[in-house]
Amino acid sequence: MDCDLLIIGSGIAGLFTAIRASEKAPSAKIIVMTKRGLTEANTNYAQGGIACVLRGDDTFEAHIQDTLTAGCGLCDENVVRMVVEQAPARIGELIDYGVRFTKVGEVTEAESAEGAENPDYVCGIWEKKVATPRDGFFTLVMSPVRVPCLFAMVRPLERPGAEMERALAEKCRALPNVHTMEGYMCVDLITTRRHMPTMTVPNQCLGAYALKRDTNEVVTITASVTVLACGGAGKVYLYTSNPDVATGDGVAMAYRAFADIQNMEMFQFHPTCLYHPRAKNFLVSEAVRGEGARLLVRASTGELVEFMHNYHHLGALAPRDVVSRAIDKELKTRGELCAYLDITHKSETFLRSRFPNIFAKLLQFGINMATDPIPVAPAAHFCCGGVKADINGLTTVTNLYAVGECASTGLHGANRLASNSLLEGVVFAHAAVEHFKALIAQPLSVISRFDIPVWNSGPAVESDEQVVISHNWDEVRRCMWDYVGVFRTNKRLKRAKARIRLLRKEIEEYYWEFLVTPDLLELRNIASVGEMIVDPALRSHAVAATCHNVRDGAGSADSSPFALASLGGKGCLPRNCLCTRLRQLSTCPQPSLTQSRWPPADLACFAPPDRAGRTCHTPAFANPKEPHVLGSNSRRIPVLFNRFAAWDAGSDPAAAVPTRAPPVSAGPTRGGHWDGG
Repeated sequence: MDCDLLIIGSGIAGLFTAIRASEKAPSAKIIVMTKRGLTEANTNYAQGGIACVLRGDDTFEAHIQDTLTAGCGLCDENVVRMVVEQAPARIGELIDYGVRFTKVGEVTEAESAEGAENPDYVCGIWEKKVATPRDGFFTLVMSPVRVPCLFAMVRPLERPGAEMERALAEKCRALPNVHTMEGYMCVDLITTRRHMPTMTVPNQCLGAYALKRDTNEVVTITASVTVLACGGAGKVYLYTSNPDVATGDGVAMAYRAFADIQNMEMFQFHPTCLYHPRAKNFLVSEAVRGEGARLLVRASTGELVEFMHNYHHLGALAPRDVVSRAIDKELKTRGELCAYLDITHKSETFLRSRFPNIFAKLLQFGINMATDPIPVAPAAHFCCGGVKADINGLTTVTNLYAVGECASTGLHGANRLASNSLLEGVVFAHAAVEHFKALIAQPLSVISRFDIPVWNSGPAVESDEQVVISHNWDEVRRCMWDYVGVFRTNKRLKRAKARIRLLRKEIEEYYWEFLVTPDLLELRNIASVGEMIVDPALRSHAVAATCHNVRDGAGSADSSPFALASLGGKGCLPRNCLCTRLRQLSTCPQPSLTQSRWPPADLACFAPPDRAGRTCHTPAFANPKEPHVLGSNSRRIPVLFNRFAAWDAGSDPAAAVPTRAPPVSAGPTRGGHWDGG
């Protein structure tokens, strides 16, 4: 199957890319591939809005400074400026594509006040005010934040993400040159370095291998340009606000394609996700705490007791990062699984009116928030790192682009400012299309000269041990949550690294012995992403999002994460800033962008052969005595085990070859060389 543009993912970034590309190159054949339904993406569950400067009394500089402050000095200011300044134009295009934004006059005064009382950021005084911005759209100005949020809604105060996803999906389906492939999961990217190692051309992406979910058939899709828009990786953790599709597929595939990955240790956490075996990703709004809900934890006596006053003078109204770390510490110290939000002092009438969606959802799980404490736990919320992409969305692999949450563009730094993520998706989708539009306007110009091998399953057979997948799925996510969650120490991270390595070894053995399935592919990806988070976290010793790393012997693990409490609340950053100011923590020096690249460049490495017996080029700095897998010049990971080859330690590192190779088969299996991931 051939196309000019292959887009993997169908959130706001992927769909916007398809629509813009169709406009710029109407003759190009465009494929949008998604592993579930077209609207099943993180975007569909977004509860916030899009941050955009529309009012005359607001400024681009205010939005830029809020973003830089939230990112703790790790944002790329040029990228931030580009995104902020392009926001109004991209909002206008969303409107042209059918997104229904709530306009002034469509919201009653009471509803406007309620909207202002439903913030993502609790600590601060909120200005209840309906503004009349340029173009006549409804905004809420929330003090101390100077960036207004433009809320996209079907009706006032509904989920804006679902409305955006609806409009863009409908627009895509109506375009004659856009073909949607629903129920196809990408197995791996096709690149010259992995699948044509004898060629001397720079590493180039030529498409992807995709698994059709209902038949388990693997198809080969070739493309002049490939765009990763695969969303986040929240499912790496046991508790997450992300939907089931957020398994880090884009980052894992890009890693195996030798693209640079950066800042993966910077993961953002939400403090109050509903803790219930049947509630996978339901957030209990921080507005519940804003209405006076108390945070409780079960004491050794069995009674529920308050604890937030031990961590911050604002108690349960402390900033999100402090609350997340406080809950995490209490649960790990006491051995409990969840904390509780108690708002039973409010009447049922008030709660039904004030929180209709939350009240109804909790009732589905047998929880009446008027009479029952709500079980909650912190949850992985947003991945601030990802596939390194430049200002055009281009990765370090030729003709491979990354947009949306799977990309690391420099916009978010150590922490995402609320409502910037959807904006990032549309701005970088537009930038990417402008960059590659000439290429896709010349059908198959890039891939026509390559002899791309078809998928070959080799000796793999149907699995008779599905328990391996389900067990390791739970174990990876539990390990990441317990050891690499909100509060991190070197000891926990080292334990996590050892366990994740063993798990990846088991997963890779399973992967090569049995035919691929969607569950196996997702398990493989979350295990790879898990190790990508652990390794830089071990080296950075820094606060990233709600994550707090404590260097062994360099400060109290009990007090350091809550250093802001001693600042008298001065650490309250704009909106949902989840990170402590790095410069205020003497035990946690601020990392540089180069330090947070993953892993460091000083590791020796080599690339073992693939199952077809091909050998990949070994870099001159590789040391055969210290086997590592090459990811790219700035992104490497130690190899889990050397299954197929014993390397000759006496040979020239630049020309190292295996002394024993796997059986030769016709064509690549599993998409290329053995890379441990």
